[in-house]
Amino acid sequence: MVGHGTHVSGTAAGSEVRGASLFGFSRCTARGVAPRARIAMYKACNTEACSESSIVAAIDAAVSDGVDVISMSLGRMDGNPAFYDDVVAVAMFGAERRGVFVVLAGGNSGPEASSVGNVAPWMTTVGAATTDRVFPATLKLGNGAVLTGQSLYSVKAQGGTSMVPLVYNFCEKYGMTPDNVMGKVLVCEVDGNDVESGIYAQSAGGAGIVGVRSEARFLDAVDAQAFTLPGLTLSYMGRKKLEAYMSSVPYPVASFGFSCDTVTGENRAPMVAGFSSRGPNSVVPEILKPDVVAPGVNIHPRRLRHGDWTPAMVRSALMTTATPLDKNGRRILDNGVSYGSNSGVDEETCDNATPLAAGAGLVLPRLAMDPGLVYDLGTQDYVDLLCTLNYTTEQMRRFVPGTNGCARTLPGGAANLNYPSMVAVFDSHTSARTLTRMVTKVSVQPEMYNVTVAAPAGVNVTVTPTTLVFRRQNERKSYTVEFRSNAVKPAGAWEFGHITWENRKHAVRSPVAVLWKN
Repeated sequence: MVGHGTHVSGTAAGSEVRGASLFGFSRCTARGVAPRARIAMYKACNTEACSESSIVAAIDAAVSDGVDVISMSLGRMDGNPAFYDDVVAVAMFGAERRGVFVVLAGGNSGPEASSVGNVAPWMTTVGAATTDRVFPATLKLGNGAVLTGQSLYSVKAQGGTSMVPLVYNFCEKYGMTPDNVMGKVLVCEVDGNDVESGIYAQSAGGAGIVGVRSEARFLDAVDAQAFTLPGLTLSYMGRKKLEAYMSSVPYPVASFGFSCDTVTGENRAPMVAGFSSRGPNSVVPEILKPDVVAPGVNIHPRRLRHGDWTPAMVRSALMTTATPLDKNGRRILDNGVSYGSNSGVDEETCDNATPLAAGAGLVLPRLAMDPGLVYDLGTQDYVDLLCTLNYTTEQMRRFVPGTNGCARTLPGGAANLNYPSMVAVFDSHTSARTLTRMVTKVSVQPEMYNVTVAAPAGVNVTVTPTTLVFRRQNERKSYTVEFRSNAVKPAGAWEFGHITWENRKHAVRSPVAVLWKN
């Protein structure tokens, strides 16, 4: 596992700093989401990795110290084991039992399907979205074409540097020697850290570096990096144009342009970042993951109220008030490169982000303060889910020491966990599924909610009842949702929609996903 706790801590609760910047870029007043909150940091990682034993020790220490929230920016590199074999999931279950709200990153292994990590339902799993802030730099090719990438290289060169040769290079430390690097701009495909490759290139006499990405379709989701020599990072689309030029001439050349500007308000945002890990949930497909997305690209490091709420109530508030729309009221786009089975990469379109990429949508913390209704869960609900997964008594004791086994399961299967999102699975034996949910009113005044449904394509959706009337705070009401397939779909096909309970003050929206297994 790998992580970066200092950055996360600053984002969560950093004090206000006026005039903050990174090498002069993005100068602003920086602050955390909750600057009055107190931070306890637990060291679980070294410069190489984060051992599971250290992570579990940190979680246990945090719970023992009485924290209210555990935020871990850690993503698995080796897939998701069953919950009983996932020591982090087991440790986080213990935290949830003590009333601690746990939020974890979904990972940076996108855009591949089923790459999302930290998928246990007692975890709030967050994907990465872009902001409308970019740090543009240009690469002018020998044929006159200009490609725009991102860079935090801080030496201005608005008129452009001189034209120098472009060469492909693996950009490994011991593969960059003066013989093959001196005076040249290296084109590198490196996982994540172009800056380190740039340092090696600079020490060998390189004139510059161009990092190319395979997972980020457009500029907005490319991470800007603080190069020590002239350098920038290109998106997938920029990479394809660069490759076309380099293959068309015997001696390709290019020059850099650096304005050292921070540009805001000109880009479509948010979009789901190309690297953000995607669903479906590889352990329990009936539990939709990720839960939400939040800004996770080019963030300049900067707690909810309702301390009496359960962790599940907090997660519900974040999910049901999240938005699937961008800043201009259009659907959030998926910036990941999509790979077709036959046609390869579709270079002309960018798809709308589905709940498998964006979960319920972009978190809106202010709306989450007053969600109207919430979907609550307690320890016994999670135990019932684990029993539904047919865990043995020995496996169950990893979560609940001393248990004598399972007393009950979830009626209707894992999809009937009282989660804020819904997944209905059709197979060769059934074309209809009925799910039950219970909502708890957390607002004070009496309210009536009416349901609206955006049904997934190929599915009839019936909600019963269609109206919920609440007279007092903390009152609970249940409803059922019948999903009935009316179309023939290939195995593995997904369709999406949503169910919203709303009145003039509140809109409680649940994403819906439907899977045809076979």
